[in-house]
Amino acid sequence: MGSIERWPKQQGRALVMQALLSIRGLVKRYGGLTVTDQVDLDIMPGELHAIIGPNGAGKTTLISQIVGEVLSDGGTIRLQDQTLDLLGVAQRARAGIGRSYQITSVIPQFTVLENVILAVQGCRGHAFRFWCPAVDSVELTSRADALIDLLGLSKGRNKYAMELSYGQQRQLEIAMALATEPKVLLLDEPMAGMGHGESALMVELLQRLKGKYGILLIEHDMDAVFSLADRISVLCYGKVIYCGDANGAKSNPQVREAYLGDEEIAA
Repeated sequence: MGSIERWPKQQGRALVMQALLSIRGLVKRYGGLTVTDQVDLDIMPGELHAIIGPNGAGKTTLISQIVGEVLSDGGTIRLQDQTLDLLGVAQRARAGIGRSYQITSVIPQFTVLENVILAVQGCRGHAFRFWCPAVDSVELTSRADALIDLLGLSKGRNKYAMELSYGQQRQLEIAMALATEPKVLLLDEPMAGMGHGESALMVELLQRLKGKYGILLIEHDMDAVFSLADRISVLCYGKVIYCGDANGAKSNPQVREAYLGDEEIAA
């Protein structure tokens, strides 16, 4: 079984790179059912760390524990030097935890620009002014437009979110998550329900975001995971049974038995 790895030491130094997000011994129980079981996990600065595993393995519960939507029964979560265990959802978001959901959570009746401005406004603590539309604020619109451009949505800037394709709505949701200026971005199955073309565009997008943020990715598309992930943790019955690179995951007997099976996975 793979162990939680420390990244390589810097040349000539005894110090190792500090984890951006560090989780130790995380536990969640519902009655007699242990959903996450002593989970250890590190996300390094700029790393895209994927979590894979069968349905019911505890992946979404783990993310919900990290953001504070589900209270843990044991363990600790640290973001850089800050312990998050006693913080609520809003406090963790302000500390630097951003999240997208399995089910798209944009506002359909708002335009792309309005959705992103709302997220920017909430993050920066701007007061809501009844007689001054947010779209007239140069500060808010310039930040929103930068995110819209980064996510490849500039042509649909003034479209209502309900008019976007499903894949574009997922892109918009990530733009809204980035508007909170996260240090770590948690993505829960961003390619779920997408066709091949939309999935390929999402992979390209995540490639652009790699290195700018620490990213924790839950995804069932194994080709996407293996092409994107710097490291992979495999969760099975709430336990991490492997943590390492893609080649190690593909060849690990425990991982193949628990999740990958015998099908051929693209390199």
